[in-house]
Amino acid sequence: MTTENADAVAYFSARLRFETDVSDVHADLEAGLPGIVLIDTRNDASWEQGHVPQAVHVPTAQIAARAAEVVPPGSQVVTYCWGPGCNGATKAALEFARLGYPVREMLGGFEYWVREGFPVRDRNGVSARPADELTSPAGVACGC
Repeated sequence: MTTENADAVAYFSARLRFETDVSDVHADLEAGLPGIVLIDTRNDASWEQGHVPQAVHVPTAQIAARAAEVVPPGSQVVTYCWGPGCNGATKAALEFARLGYPVREMLGGFEYWVREGFPVRDRNGVSARPADELTSPAGVACGC
């Protein structure tokens, strides 16, 4: 293996250690995989507009003060914010990492959670929109 290939393997391996996507998070939650704490880092108005039903609301500015109360010891933290155009989940993941928590960022954020047709909780309860055919074509799986 060349040095360049070794660097690529290290880089992509590190990304997979610290990033996940909405489909994988949904599958883990549906399977009841223990020890996952999904953190929505958006503000109150955004949370009220809609959020992942299993998520815990901890805006980034509150992480240092609230992490110990919302993350049981030994848990894996997964952060999300609005979507790929926002680095809020990255900032939150950094804050959890600084506090010593194992953490990953959910790529795509809430935007892609909704676009893939997964359930959303708001003041009216839990619902789901049809999947966006550009992210999740009917009858076609990504296969990744």
